[in-house]
Amino acid sequence: MSEALHQQAHRLPSAMGRVRLFDHALGAYLGLALGDALGATVEFMTPREILHRHGVHRDIVGGGWLQLKPGQVTDDTTMSLALGDALLTGHRTGRPLDAGLMADAFAAWWRSKPVDCGNTCRRGIVRYLTDGSLEGPLNEGDAGNGALMRNLPVALATLGQPALLHQASLRQAHITHHHPLSDAATLAFGDMLHALLAQAEPAHAMPACQRMADALVAQHPVFRYAPYPGRATGYVVDTVQTVLHHFFLAHDFESAVVGAVNEGADADTTGALVGMLAGALCGAQALPRRWLLRLDRSVRLAITEQTSALLALALTP
Repeated sequence: MSEALHQQAHRLPSAMGRVRLFDHALGAYLGLALGDALGATVEFMTPREILHRHGVHRDIVGGGWLQLKPGQVTDDTTMSLALGDALLTGHRTGRPLDAGLMADAFAAWWRSKPVDCGNTCRRGIVRYLTDGSLEGPLNEGDAGNGALMRNLPVALATLGQPALLHQASLRQAHITHHHPLSDAATLAFGDMLHALLAQAEPAHAMPACQRMADALVAQHPVFRYAPYPGRATGYVVDTVQTVLHHFFLAHDFESAVVGAVNEGADADTTGALVGMLAGALCGAQALPRRWLLRLDRSVRLAITEQTSALLALALTP
């Protein structure tokens, strides 16, 4: 992407109302949690199994292989909240965007016995606890979606500052995932979030997102998502293809998330990521009310408070 396009996509207009910005940032974060909670029910199922058991899966009912309560979320949301807390702690203590604080937050999250933890995330956290290293070596086994799924707080904390977005995104990513495809996806989705939040009109944001998706595919053709290959696994390529396909295909938030999670496989993460992008586009006020009422209340409150704090951090001179 050219520098001019990059700067245009991420400029935060001075005329943008903070109320509108908060609504769309909150839409992204709540959208992530809603997609997570909806998708967790059908994680590791095939589309045919989902159709046989649920028809079209479109209600937050819990269950799934993790036997969740209705509205309970998984590592996609809880790791994001842990990372957001680390960013806010760094701001308060004079250690902004500090990788050590991020790693400590992930370690504390893991020690809290979360309902789920991906193998690559677990391996990276254990490595940090063993030798204190904040970055593992390049590893072909690190091309999962774990770094991508949790990067939303970094995007919120660095609004209007694309260089910081990229720097902090790679810091948090490399604690557990060190692979060029993971890096490229994490940065591209961060750029798309900045574009969605920086534009006052959705009609202006979508072309910018499309250009960024095209740039990702041009740089790494393996991410090509049209025609959609139909795989939704935890491999970051499959995840990105599923999310972009349903994000650009759908006409509203609910249809984007429902479409993604009914692909099955890593449905909590594909649902979370398409919910993040679609929520940033439509704003919190446009999210399905029946889903919001089902979402775990403590998660909803934590997300609301953290969104406000991260935006305050970003908007502080």
